[in-house]
Amino acid sequence: MKKVLIIAYYFPPLGGSGVQRTLKFVKYLPQFGWQPTVLTVGNTAYYAKDDSLLKEIESLNIRIIRTQSNDPNSILHKKKDIVKMPKERTRRILNFISDTFFIPDNKIGWKRHAVKAASEVMEKEKFDVIFATAPPATDFLIGVELKKRFKLPLVVDYRDSWLSYPFKFFPTPLHRYLHFRKEKLVLHKSDMITVTHRRVKEEILTRHRFLRHDDVVILPHGFDPEDLQVDNPGVLPHIEKMRITYSGMFYGTKTPVYFLQALAKVFKENPQLRGRIEACFAGLFRAEHINLINQLGLQNSVNLLGYLEHKESVRYLLASDVVWVMMQDDWETPGKIFEYIGTKKKILGCVPKGYIRAIIEEAGGDCVEPTDVNAIAAKIVELYQLYERNELKGARPEISEKYNRMKLTNELTKIFSKFLEV
Repeated sequence: MKKVLIIAYYFPPLGGSGVQRTLKFVKYLPQFGWQPTVLTVGNTAYYAKDDSLLKEIESLNIRIIRTQSNDPNSILHKKKDIVKMPKERTRRILNFISDTFFIPDNKIGWKRHAVKAASEVMEKEKFDVIFATAPPATDFLIGVELKKRFKLPLVVDYRDSWLSYPFKFFPTPLHRYLHFRKEKLVLHKSDMITVTHRRVKEEILTRHRFLRHDDVVILPHGFDPEDLQVDNPGVLPHIEKMRITYSGMFYGTKTPVYFLQALAKVFKENPQLRGRIEACFAGLFRAEHINLINQLGLQNSVNLLGYLEHKESVRYLLASDVVWVMMQDDWETPGKIFEYIGTKKKILGCVPKGYIRAIIEEAGGDCVEPTDVNAIAAKIVELYQLYERNELKGARPEISEKYNRMKLTNELTKIFSKFLEV
């Protein structure tokens, strides 16, 4: 077995969508002749924990190196396992403070511990490739340091843009310049770059002219076919209503406000539909959004499930008629979209025109502008009419299969193997 060191601050038992891509690569790499070792943070406080995710790789005997960290969460919440998600205003203030004083991010306090722990292992045994995935961008800096020490090829994986990430704040032009310099260093030192999104590839090539087109490979997010296997479909939580399900968290401009306002508008203008449509939210939900549900009189039409283990969340997707995603930019690449595609459910995308909208529409989804309450309401009514006629359709098999995580992992191993041929 060839060996790859995977650097990923976000890894189970931390939950949420940010860990899925790395976890699934780790799960399927051994099937293609690569043995992964994961370098990640030790016990740290986070918004969500999901121990069930580790069970997916339990039988594979994957070595996981966990180290301490001096990042804010690890220091401020030493005795906590899960921290409560702050109000959106508080989150923005904390982000402002963090982005002002920590470059490239507040996980930089993990770097020294991570490099030390990895070096102790790499001095004793041979690895073939280093794979660093970000955010946080600190993972890339760790990868560069280890490449320098051990003269190994480095593949850096952009799950989101570094400089154009919509939730990243640059207090001054100097901050942005310092990030640019660090990104330039990382890309100079890396041997291959993978991204989840065409726009991120275009951005990187435009900003760093020393790169060639072939230096950056698009490797999209995907879905794990094993997650979608349900032994007994009868146990799925079906209801006699059209269920619209959202999976994940809300933060920044990613908000349920416009959708909830649209749903209230639907019931006001079509009272006969009240009791026939349910909005289901699988994930953490903010108190201010619960207050809005009450203000709009949607208590009996909204089902708040809270954070669920990943497989349980997928069960709700499979038992839904429509799956919903919301974003106000075209820079993110929400992993949930590709899981939605894997379920072959009808997707309602409240997204702007651009790359993500094109992906949703190729998968048979319908899209409207994210803040257009009238358009969202009209689309909900239209989808209900299709639901009544049993005509809701999602992605065709040939489209969904493009995002099979097993196949995407095979593509990743082809990138790794290029370095063995030199």
